[in-house]
Amino acid sequence: MSGEFCRIWRRVAETPALNTAGASETELIYGLEDKPPFRETLFVALQHVFAVFVGIITPPLIICSSLKLNRANTVFLVSMSLFVSGLATLLQSRGLGPVGSRLLSIQGTSFVFLGPIISTAGLSLSAGASPQVALGVIFGLCLAGSSVAIILSQCIRLASRIITPLVTGTVVTLIGLTLIEVGITTMGGGFDAKRDGSFGSPLNLALSGIVLTTIVVLNCSRVPQLRMTSVVIGLGVGYLAAFLLGKVDLRGLRELPLITIPFPLHYGLGFNAGAFIPFAFLYLITVIESVGDLTATSSLTNQPITGDLYFRRLRSGILADGINSLLAAIFNSFPSTTFAQNNGVIQLTGVGSRYVGTFIAAILMVLGLFPVVGGLVQALPQAVLGGATIVMFGTVAVAGIRILAGVRMNRRASIIIAVSIGLGLGVTFVPDILRFLPELLRHTLSSGIATGGMCALLLNSALPGERR
Repeated sequence: MSGEFCRIWRRVAETPALNTAGASETELIYGLEDKPPFRETLFVALQHVFAVFVGIITPPLIICSSLKLNRANTVFLVSMSLFVSGLATLLQSRGLGPVGSRLLSIQGTSFVFLGPIISTAGLSLSAGASPQVALGVIFGLCLAGSSVAIILSQCIRLASRIITPLVTGTVVTLIGLTLIEVGITTMGGGFDAKRDGSFGSPLNLALSGIVLTTIVVLNCSRVPQLRMTSVVIGLGVGYLAAFLLGKVDLRGLRELPLITIPFPLHYGLGFNAGAFIPFAFLYLITVIESVGDLTATSSLTNQPITGDLYFRRLRSGILADGINSLLAAIFNSFPSTTFAQNNGVIQLTGVGSRYVGTFIAAILMVLGLFPVVGGLVQALPQAVLGGATIVMFGTVAVAGIRILAGVRMNRRASIIIAVSIGLGLGVTFVPDILRFLPELLRHTLSSGIATGGMCALLLNSALPGERR
């Protein structure tokens, strides 16, 4: 493994601008414009869905829990998050006119906004508003803030003078490193296991170990089909093992409605001028994240990461982010952004075809319309999921390292990376360091991605020297 990693590292370092002529360089089986056979496309799409499913449903679950919403509202918001993610993925991967990167980029609910959303909703509740009214304020702020991404998309080439590969590589690396904490927690059984005392139990570790081992073994296979389906097979093996051990709970399926109909502006729209600044700031952060994710996806699919085509893709991809966040607010969901973990799936499967995105979008929309289908996936034990996510989150960090490998590592670059990653991981692992800051600022900076990303951006703008 280490020899292969070093070989890839050297290739990237020697080839800063990848192109379609070098498809073998990242060991792609199917490139961006290839159309894999139906069966292989379906399997790869399922792996992407497994990679993002928990990430999509977790933010609305946390927000609903904080607002103490009843089961009906919780199911509705989770369903809308899945439906909107599918719609947004279709727009991003297939494209519509100037909108959409036309890369295999999957959209999902952003974790970055959790702090300000919960804080703003809490202020509304303390002022006497109902949870439904508080949600209307949140969706109004999300809709207004989406304009930040839409505007920035039109000047992305100018912004690229400071949002350089040094910044995007640092952000993508931070995304992967901060997600690893979530992955390892999931391997131990998740937060529910921490509450019931079973976290890190031999059973949870065994289930996650089975999945992890299966994925690693199959990914090393010389048979392309086994490599492409390694995550699905690994999760399937883990699901079966958990079911036989009585760890799969399907009792709640009967309580779910048969179908959920998307209903625009179900909670109305409100606005809070004082809370808008943190939301606008975080949309800037998601733009930086998306630039990093789109750059990583371009690199992994042997597309250029410099030049006119690259900047057109960035402009269209960021524009899609903004429009998708606007649509999310209209359809009762939270801000949408490109997901980093799918780059890990591309690297694991060797499939970078954007046509897979249509299947991913359809599956997500079906999951949103039929809650019982999502309930089956939701019944997947956390330990089983952790065995897969730890691999994918790790490969996200590797994707960031690949970008940084093409940067000339002089003293200026080294200090920017060191300070940004240090502060980003610092607030992630020791969040108490922010406890004396004002509440909204504390919630904003509690994201290691936000702290590290803004640090990289500011240092790259302020420090003397060539920006590369």
